[in-house]
Amino acid sequence: MKTVFTTGEAAKICKVSQQTIIRCFDSGQLKGFRVPGSRFRRIPRAELMHFMRDNGIPTDALESGKRKVLIVDDDQELVELISDVFERDGRFEIKTANNGFDAGMLVKEYRPDTIILDVMLPDINGKEVCQRVRSDKTTDDVKIICISGMVEDEKIKDLQAAGADDFMRKPFEVDALLERVCALLDIEKPVTA
Repeated sequence: MKTVFTTGEAAKICKVSQQTIIRCFDSGQLKGFRVPGSRFRRIPRAELMHFMRDNGIPTDALESGKRKVLIVDDDQELVELISDVFERDGRFEIKTANNGFDAGMLVKEYRPDTIILDVMLPDINGKEVCQRVRSDKTTDDVKIICISGMVEDEKIKDLQAAGADDFMRKPFEVDALLERVCALLDIEKPVTA
């Protein structure tokens, strides 16, 4: 378990900009130390936890160390399959939603690192979900992977313009999806047995 964080790492955990962390550090709101002989700032785990609690920032990302994934699809069997594969990996915490409205609520309270988003939802289309996530500055770092059986390249471009980071056509291998999520989050690819 990591005990000391850079300002960039602290910013990702708190889901704020690195500049915000640096300002809080420099003003004394966030305690830490400077690396001797350099201008680099470091924040001990206990101080970061204290800062997060004082400012009402959910501490579960710091406590579990797991990446949060929100799966949004109305196909319950697919949701269970994706959930199983990601939970078996051990580095992910999963929440699910089967419509765009629930997804919107969960994005705000759960603060996922990644959203796996079905484009064809019963109540709202994936493009609109992408636009709503991207319109909120606090969710700038959220990675969105759209999934769908649709094949029109024009629609894929529309999704990317709306803020999707990646797209996969159904049907797909869930292991390939896991690899794409790891690549987007810049973490090691899963070790396959």
